[in-house]
This record gives sequence, C-alpha cells and structure tokens, in this order.
Amino acid sequence: MTVDLVLLGLACSLEPIPLTGFILTLSTHHGTRKGLFFLAGWVLSLALVIGATLAFTAGKPPAPSTAPSEGILAAKILIGVALIVFAWRYRRRAPKVAGQPSWMKRIDHMSVWTAAVLAFLLQPWGLVAAAALSITQADTSKTSDVLTIVLFAVLATLSLLVMEVYAILAPDASQARLAGLRQWMDVQRTQVIVYLSLIVGLWLIGKSTYSLVQ
Repeated sequence: MTVDLVLLGLACSLEPIPLTGFILTLSTHHGTRKGLFFLAGWVLSLALVIGATLAFTAGKPPAPSTAPSEGILAAKILIGVALIVFAWRYRRRAPKVAGQPSWMKRIDHMSVWTAAVLAFLLQPWGLVAAAALSITQADTSKTSDVLTIVLFAVLATLSLLVMEVYAILAPDASQARLAGLRQWMDVQRTQVIVYLSLIVGLWLIGKSTYSLVQ
C-alpha cells in the first residue's frame, strides 16, 4: 500500500492540467486568495474520497484471497489498463501546436468559489480512484497505515502548496517564475501526461497481477 500511495500522490502532484489551472488561478486578480480556495477544494475532495473509503471498509482491510480483495486488485488492473489506453489516445489526439485549452482562458473572471469547484473538477480522478482502492488495504488501528494515508494527501497537494506559499511570500518574483513554468507545461503537457499515465498504469497492472497470481 505504501509504495502505491507514494507513487499515486506524486503523480497527482505532477499532473500538468491541475498545475496549469492553479498557476492561472494565481495569476488572476486576488490570485493568492483564489489559490487558497482552490487548495481548500482540492484538499476537501481528497478528504471526502479518503473518508468515504475508510467508512466503507470500517478501517479494516479485506482478508487476502477473498472475493473483495481480489475484486479490488482486478479494479486496479482495469484502472491501469484505462490509464495506458488514455495515454495512447491522448498522444494520438494531441494538437500539433501546444497551447492552453479554451476553458483556461476564462479563469481570469472566476470567483473564489469557482476556484474551489475548479479544484474538484481538475482532480486527476483516475489516479484518485486508484489511491482509494489502495486505501482499502489500510488498517486504521495501525499508526503506520494512517500516516501513509496522510502522506498520500500531502504529496498529492505538495506542488500546489509550494506555489501558493511562494506566491504569498514573493508575489512579484513568483509571477515571472510561474509564467515560465506554465509556458514550459504548455509545450510539454502531452509528454508529461503520457509518461505519468504509462508509469502508473504499468505499475498498477504489474503489481496487482502479481498479487492475484501469487
């Protein structure tokens, strides 16, 4: 569970589309305030998924080699396959000239509440779903399992949090740096999304298949 959640947390944190959306949020009028609401929406959506998952399992993992545990592994394999198919299709359909999606151009005029909703919409839900399946293996009576779940949430939020703090502490310098990062992601978005999806997809398929057959 630990390796899965660390990998998934890092992948969530590095996803280009939410990162670009957050950078654009910070560049708007009262951007740091809207950024805080974006962060709140992001963390709240993660907390809801984690809470619902732990409520479903009552904080106890399913016994190995039972129908529930094998069903969870099969679901992780399906998500892995879906990520690989997504990477392949996204690579084929990527525009020749990279640029911002049209919806990003409307961020300038959004309210703080829209920023919170945007965070929910931009969650990489495939990765979050895989994390939820991994969290079903957690035993909340063990401190190590609880800390692993917290670590996932921190890693999934880390890049956004770093940018928010940077924008608050150094508003002028951060605008130039974040604009440069956004331009880089506009060019490299396709490659990053494809590679992240392939890495996570292959990991989920390989590890879950091994657990099923052993």
